[in-house]
Amino acid sequence: MSQVSEYADVSAVTPSGDHLWSAEIDPGWTILGNPNGGYLQTVMARAAVAEAEAGGTTDDGSHPHIVAASTHFLRSPRPGPVELVSERMRTGRTTTQVRVRMIQANQITGESLFTLGELTAADIDWTTLNLPDPGAPFSDCTRFTPPREQFPVEILHRAGLYLHPGQTALTEGKPRGLGEVRAWVELPDGENFTPESLLLAADILPPAPFDIRPGGWVPTIELSTYIRAVPVPGPVNVLLTANLIQGDRVDESATVWDAAGNLVAQSHQFAGIRFT
Repeated sequence: MSQVSEYADVSAVTPSGDHLWSAEIDPGWTILGNPNGGYLQTVMARAAVAEAEAGGTTDDGSHPHIVAASTHFLRSPRPGPVELVSERMRTGRTTTQVRVRMIQANQITGESLFTLGELTAADIDWTTLNLPDPGAPFSDCTRFTPPREQFPVEILHRAGLYLHPGQTALTEGKPRGLGEVRAWVELPDGENFTPESLLLAADILPPAPFDIRPGGWVPTIELSTYIRAVPVPGPVNVLLTANLIQGDRVDESATVWDAAGNLVAQSHQFAGIRFT
C-alpha cells in the first residue's frame, strides 16, 4: 500500500451515501482554534472531484482538476466530523461544475461552487496585468513558526512558512505600511502540491493588513481561487497583498508561483477585520 501524505490524509473525504461524503476536520490545521479557509476549501474540493468522477466523463474526456473555486463561509466548523453534500450541476465539453455544502451539527458552515477541467503546465500567452516579481529564492528565506504560547497557529506547525527577507511585521512586530506578506510554503514530509492543495497555499499566509497595523481578527467571508497550471514538484512561492481596507472589511489578493517560477494560482478574498 502506498503511503498517504499528511495533507492528502487530513483533507480526504469518504463516500457516505448518494452525493454524500464525510470528512474529519483536523485540529492541526487551525488558526486560533478555527480551521483555515483554504484547508476547508480543499476538503470541499475533494468532494467536488469525487462527485465529478462518480458522474462519469463526457465523450471528450475527463475533467480531473479544480480550475476555479468560490466559497462563502457562513460559520466556522469545529475540528471533528463534517458532512458534505455535492451536486453536479453540469458537465460540458471542457468543464464540469459542482456545488458542495459543508455541514456540521445540522448547520451549513460553507458552500462552494467549483469548476473542474484539465490543467497542464501552461505558459502565459498574454496579460494586461502588471504581474509582481516572485521575489526571493527559497534558499534566502527562513521558516517562521510562531510560539504556541503567544500565537496558537497550529497550521504553521504542520505546513512550513518560509518568509522572504524583510517581513518585519511578523518577525519583529514592526509593520512597514506596505500591506503585503511574502513567503514560500511547503507541505509536510515534502508532499508535492496538487491543484486541490494549491487552494491551501492561496490562503495560508498571515493576513496582509498585519503589515499595516497589528490585528487579531481577519475572518474570511468569501474566497475565490483560480488554479492556472499544474505545479512542478517542490514548495510554492506566495505573495499576499491587501487592496482596500474600508470600515470593518478588507479584500486581499494572492499570487502563487511554483518552484520553477510558473504562475500556478491566484486568489481574491473578502474578509472582516479588526485592528488591535
